[in-house]
Amino acid sequence: MRQIINISLPDTLVKDVKKEVKKGGYASTSEFIRDALRAWKRQKLAEELHRDKKAFVSGKGKILTSLADL
Repeated sequence: MRQIINISLPDTLVKDVKKEVKKGGYASTSEFIRDALRAWKRQKLAEELHRDKKAFVSGKGKILTSLADL
């Protein structure tokens, strides 16, 4: 199910978004925003994985031997 949200952006950002849509990179401003949010989520996941890797390398990680260890 989709929900509608309204956001307020400064004119400069609106122009940037509309320019990208007009260039054909996105079907709509909504698709641009969805893509930006997906990129944000990927970045957050990458940061979390990096932190977890650092913890594991430093010996703070936990080695799981079975699903029961979760």
